[in-house]
Amino acid sequence: MMSTLKITIDGNEVEVEQGSTVIQACEKAGIEVPRFCYHERLSIAGNCRMCLVEIEGGPPKPAASCAMPAGDGMVVHTKSEMVQKARQGVMEFLLANHPLDCPICDQGGECDLQDQAMTYGRDHSRYIEEKRAVQDKELGPLVKTTMTRCIHCTRCVRFATEVAGVPELGATGRGETMEIGTYIEKTLSSELSGNIVDLCPVGALTSKPYAFLARPWELTKTPSIDVLDGVGSNIRVDSRGAAVMRVLPRDHDDVNEEWISDKTRHAVDGLRKQRLDKPYIRKNGKLKPATWDEALSVVAKKLKSADAKKIAAISGATADVESQFALKELMGTLGVENLDCRENNLFVDPSIRGSYLFNTRIEGIESADACLIVGSNPRHEAAILNARIRKRYTQGNFAIAVIGNQDDLTYKYDYLGNDANILSEIISGKHPFAKVLKKAEKPMLILGEAALMRSDNQSVAKLACELAEKYGLIQGEWNGFNVLHSRAATVGGLDVGFVPGKSGKSTAEILKASEKAQMDVVYLMAADEVDMKALKNSFVIYQGHHGDAGAHAADVILPGAAYTEKNATYVNTEGRVQRTQLAVQPPGEAKEDWKIIRALSEALDKTLSFNTLEALRKSLAKSAPVFSKVDHVEQAAWKAFGKKGTVLKKAFEPLIENFYMTDAISRNSAIMASCTENKKEQLKQLPAA
Repeated sequence: MMSTLKITIDGNEVEVEQGSTVIQACEKAGIEVPRFCYHERLSIAGNCRMCLVEIEGGPPKPAASCAMPAGDGMVVHTKSEMVQKARQGVMEFLLANHPLDCPICDQGGECDLQDQAMTYGRDHSRYIEEKRAVQDKELGPLVKTTMTRCIHCTRCVRFATEVAGVPELGATGRGETMEIGTYIEKTLSSELSGNIVDLCPVGALTSKPYAFLARPWELTKTPSIDVLDGVGSNIRVDSRGAAVMRVLPRDHDDVNEEWISDKTRHAVDGLRKQRLDKPYIRKNGKLKPATWDEALSVVAKKLKSADAKKIAAISGATADVESQFALKELMGTLGVENLDCRENNLFVDPSIRGSYLFNTRIEGIESADACLIVGSNPRHEAAILNARIRKRYTQGNFAIAVIGNQDDLTYKYDYLGNDANILSEIISGKHPFAKVLKKAEKPMLILGEAALMRSDNQSVAKLACELAEKYGLIQGEWNGFNVLHSRAATVGGLDVGFVPGKSGKSTAEILKASEKAQMDVVYLMAADEVDMKALKNSFVIYQGHHGDAGAHAADVILPGAAYTEKNATYVNTEGRVQRTQLAVQPPGEAKEDWKIIRALSEALDKTLSFNTLEALRKSLAKSAPVFSKVDHVEQAAWKAFGKKGTVLKKAFEPLIENFYMTDAISRNSAIMASCTENKKEQLKQLPAA
């Protein structure tokens, strides 16, 4: 147990943990101390000197509270005359070279310098000298620079180096000639680069895609969840009228801390492109606009006339839990067993929840002392989760090894090769990494989707389970066996049982049957990643929000709502139940997905029991108790799965070729297209291997 000490701040006694700084003690006491360079998730720099306080018995000068360790019995003053005068002096120096850009600066209304100058600064300046000017830097399509405003707090430098693990930013020069930028002229390559805009306390770094679009006081702010990967980052959707203007992170220490990926932040312009805003019916080979009654009537007629064994439903990457549950219930009334939420043919055992969860939990990564990554590139598949692995790596005593493709993951690791049979060598104890796992107290394994999508996936899964049981990955409350999902909908679909029935077909089997003209109707729920050519002999119903691959193959299109346009439930890769909130209305005649299925059930004369979202959620919680608690992770019981068999001697294929375009929303984003082109240019500039 960590020892505590007592410190008196402005006459109030506060008890803090040993090792705390004075600024942390002030925060615990609820006393505001201004700062620019200090950030609780970054290393201490002590650059700005704005957090000055007076310490009794110390030197007769103010001390920087961010870098001053709290001592037992220490007496601190934050509002004394000395402190106020010192802060005014610091602010005066900061503003001496800062341009008066407030009326035209995108940071206006959200600027720390603006706020603190009002609260702690003087009401006039004594400086009449010319202000310095600094040339702007080109950092890529996401970050706009106005470096004359920079106050050298180095937050961006520390974030890039410590959190993102891509040390491309730094300071050159000294004193008045000091500048922040890339050491050589290049754009930022991190998938987390947008976070430096949030960190910048002035307007030196702003969002390039959002530049001059809106002021913060014009926006409606809606707390929500990101669905563009499997992490479930907590976000805030800022909207004006019917348009989503931007997405910002929300604090959640157990999931994304206060960071989000560039795709989460900037793919939102894709919400306005290629949207499905009315129903369509294919007539004479062409999709024609139709009314809802016409579209539902055609779908109902087709479903009624088809044999239940020749009807199938597949849900995709962004399908919410409510719609998957509603569609499963509807298909159940028709006797349909051909259901699957794994459009990527992922192998897990739906009856064993622990077989498909990130059981260690994202926050639990910080407790691990060894990690084996198999068939996964966390940097591309879950950038925020990868940042947590890096965070644990920087703390030391954390051995990491990779079986799969060799790539820059932002931390050092032992590369073991690209062959699943290496798992057998580790299990037998012949491989050197076996000793590392044996010594580890809390080892963990990350099994990527690429390992579970192969033709020998059951054999690979069995080896992973054997390794987990042999080397103590499963012990007491610690479960180090993890499956990393790259899609937001998969875990929720597995939890509600959107999987093949006893005689039902999986996604691969549905496509095979369809290709042989043995499947009459296929219902695609936001499923755009399946082989659409295989569906040419089936009647395809597509329910989704974008004119992506599924819509092009459809015979009937039912326009749904995107994640910013509905109140919906999603389950992240660790099994955490979370909810989005409606920020803007769906475009045109598009409707929330569960409402479409409820209306279809009436057209089929198979009316579902729920008529409201609340009633649906009650039915959902009754069917799967895990949905009775929001923002809660239910620990799953461990049970090995998979099947012993031959493991093929073939390499793991990369799951994601382009981080910036992985779903219907990001594929329609012009900003993500710019990032893709920028990445191609960066790769061209790399020296030949």
